[in-house]
Amino acid sequence: MQLDPQGVAPEDLSHAGSIVDKAIEYMMQQKVAPISAASALLGGALGLLARTMDDRAIAAVLRNALVSVETGELREMRDHLPGGQQAG
Repeated sequence: MQLDPQGVAPEDLSHAGSIVDKAIEYMMQQKVAPISAASALLGGALGLLARTMDDRAIAAVLRNALVSVETGELREMRDHLPGGQQAG
């Protein structure tokens, strides 16, 4: 796995994101509740992190996610859903 030139994101991050987006789309078509889909994805992600990173690295990933919530980055994503949809 290669990092981008600034050493931030793996080069295959976009590909992985596309796969996850398709999985989410499929779950929504199957009428899986959003909280169930999100919980399953988060649980799977945490399990993968636990198998591939030490606790300090996992904590750093989680801190970055928390910063995204606290700075409003995720709210901005919610506010720009296609078709003016509102989440939740």
